[in-house]
Amino acid sequence: MRYGQRGGYTPAEQERRERVRLQAAEWFEAGESTKTVAARLRVHERSVTRWRKAWREGGTQALRSKGPVSKEKLSDRQWQRLEAELRRGPLAWGYDENQCRTLARVKTLIGRLFHIGYTIEGVGKLLHRHGWSVQVPARRALERDEEAIAAWKEQVWPVVKAPQRTWAPTCVSKTRPGRG
Repeated sequence: MRYGQRGGYTPAEQERRERVRLQAAEWFEAGESTKTVAARLRVHERSVTRWRKAWREGGTQALRSKGPVSKEKLSDRQWQRLEAELRRGPLAWGYDENQCRTLARVKTLIGRLFHIGYTIEGVGKLLHRHGWSVQVPARRALERDEEAIAAWKEQVWPVVKAPQRTWAPTCVSKTRPGRG
């Protein structure tokens, strides 16, 4: 597929998508099949079918972008300030016990700095749209205790883990005995 929802669309991505739809409109006028258009544009046939229907009803104008899906709540200046705070890290925000930038923490930070409400999903999309990604540790923690982890896996986990269900028939029958 050519594009997915990732973190919301930037204006440049929206323009690129519009160009794809307008190219499809040209091929509709030339009489190309839905399957051919989908293959050439590397999109799903259902999308091309939707575009063709809109094109039949409203012409090429119906395939033009209707503007951003949602307007970003932060101005450029606010985003620059937030990015500077993100670079300072969670310790600067008062989190000394755990040095992770979680979406919930960033959401709280946005609320404290700008008095703007975001959902956690919205914060994730905002960060992704601006090039921030999930943090993954480069190496294991120095404090990691392999013996304690092994003991926990052997002793605690089997007790905590839910027991496996045995197979049982889904219906009752006199002619066929159940197993389980």
